[in-house]
Amino acid sequence: MNRYPLWKYLLIVAVVVVGLLYALPNLYGEDPAIQISHRDTPVSDALGAQLGSILDKEHIRYKRIEHENNTYLIRFYDTEEQLKAIDPLKSSLGNRYIVAVNLAPSTPKWLRDLGAQPMYLGLDLRGGVHFLLQIDMGAAVEQVLDRDEAGIRRYLMSKQIRYTEVSRNKEALYIDFPNTVQRDKAQGVLGSEYSDLSFTPVQHAGMPALAAHMSQAALAQTQRYAMEQNITTLRNRVNELGVAEPVIQQQGKDRIVVELPGVQDTARAKDILGATAGLEFRLVSRQGDAAQAASTGNVPPNTRLFHERDGQPILLQRHVILTGDYVVNAASGFAQQSNSPAVFITLNAEGAHLMSDATRNNVGRLMAVVYIESKPVTEKINGKSVVTHKKTEEVINVARIQEQLGKRFQITGLDSPQQARNLALLLRAGSLAAPMTIIEERTVGPSLGKENIQQGFNSAVIGFLLVVLFMAVYYRLFGLVANLALIANVVLIVAVMSMIQATLTLPGIAGITLTVGMAVDANVLIFERIREELRHGNTPQASIHAGYERAFGTIADSNITTLIAALMLFAFGTGPVKGFAVTLSIGIVTSMFTAIMGTRAVVNLVYGRRRVKSLAI
Repeated sequence: MNRYPLWKYLLIVAVVVVGLLYALPNLYGEDPAIQISHRDTPVSDALGAQLGSILDKEHIRYKRIEHENNTYLIRFYDTEEQLKAIDPLKSSLGNRYIVAVNLAPSTPKWLRDLGAQPMYLGLDLRGGVHFLLQIDMGAAVEQVLDRDEAGIRRYLMSKQIRYTEVSRNKEALYIDFPNTVQRDKAQGVLGSEYSDLSFTPVQHAGMPALAAHMSQAALAQTQRYAMEQNITTLRNRVNELGVAEPVIQQQGKDRIVVELPGVQDTARAKDILGATAGLEFRLVSRQGDAAQAASTGNVPPNTRLFHERDGQPILLQRHVILTGDYVVNAASGFAQQSNSPAVFITLNAEGAHLMSDATRNNVGRLMAVVYIESKPVTEKINGKSVVTHKKTEEVINVARIQEQLGKRFQITGLDSPQQARNLALLLRAGSLAAPMTIIEERTVGPSLGKENIQQGFNSAVIGFLLVVLFMAVYYRLFGLVANLALIANVVLIVAVMSMIQATLTLPGIAGITLTVGMAVDANVLIFERIREELRHGNTPQASIHAGYERAFGTIADSNITTLIAALMLFAFGTGPVKGFAVTLSIGIVTSMFTAIMGTRAVVNLVYGRRRVKSLAI
């Protein structure tokens, strides 16, 4: 009676040993570190020696320099040395390198080889970055008007209505006509086609014209759409960065809060979140001389002056064939013929139609791809930090149209595979409906995180010790067995969270503390049942057997209902609520294992296979 088969003991031992191994990395903490990566290409092997010489020259002590995943990681003994090293490294390496302050796990190599890693810590525990982004709603309206401007031209041409010019002045479009007959005819058809615009007959530049303004409802819809699309795009970009449990939510009418706990590369995250990238496809102009236009500033009508990456000027048609808004997928790779870095693009149906029409009518002509990037730049002006947007427009590819293009095609002419990956990432994550500016950046330092961890740890330990003391006094030997199960339960929770790389937050610590109480509750039910059986005169062995068997149903019912509630919290909750749900769910499963199977294995070892006159309970 009360004997476990050997395989059950081996299973329990194996689970506990594996749990100890995978919980162990959390004891080693983190090293203050600086991560260095190149903006476009992988870092060279020679950079490691250069980093060492820079630090030696400044007499800055460091643990070691590691090279992996195309980046260098410099580990320091303390944060003071870490902070001292930032400025010399930035000034020596220049703008081509990203120098980011990080905390690097100090897990030993033998544990890393086993795949054991510490669990993620949330922003409130580990620290991280908090961004507040401001959306430029005016630019969102301008983008819509730009699109309407091109659309009105095409629509009037399709209706064979003569016009002389379509131009934009701030938040109004002006359509000039040669006479009032054409204007009245256009007003009749445009009103039904562009319901978001109101068309008013006016005189513009001495000619009959229509002035088009967006309605208030259309303005509100445009701003709402810009907010929704920017949030969606930010979510996609953060997912591409691999940040666990980020917080991305709207604040007010035109602001978005982004919190990135435990981010490994702060500078790269800032670049990816704040940058807006776009593509424009334009035909190369047949008129004018680009070099002369660049030197004199006199650009021929209906053309724009651009520069290629090697600095050569080039004249392109003002009319844009296609923009990146029509891109539905982008992947980086290498072109088959030239083996150069390339981005493979897939267009939506409308984009494919536009590209097909434009290339069918222009086979044999040159077409250019213009890459437009806007990045937030913080400058010190009169001692104050001023954030501006730096816009870069450059021609990345010029190719002759050999045949009519369709839904899928490729872009070449990129400098490196890293640049191709970044471009594909930004295009795949979706373009922003409007540019954003980071108006607040707050770093939650590791010292505050340590303080939170210490307070949370203290509360959990005090609660744990009180429970242990109560169980040992009230249930004697059985109480000690329950305490062993409690310790194993905490170890298994930490191990499972480390294995699945879940994020621990302050609410998560509360979830662990709660599961400790629930695990004890299961043992209390079992032990009280055993006491009841003893009071009824049953033998000790029969009482143990009946205690575990009859209490199991009640324990299972209680834990399953709590587990359902935790799963609902995880499904519909956000941020800290999800963190609480994760630890609670894991704790329920592990406590069922340790409080029932684990304690019974120990009790069987102590009391099983022999006659017992009394129980220490």
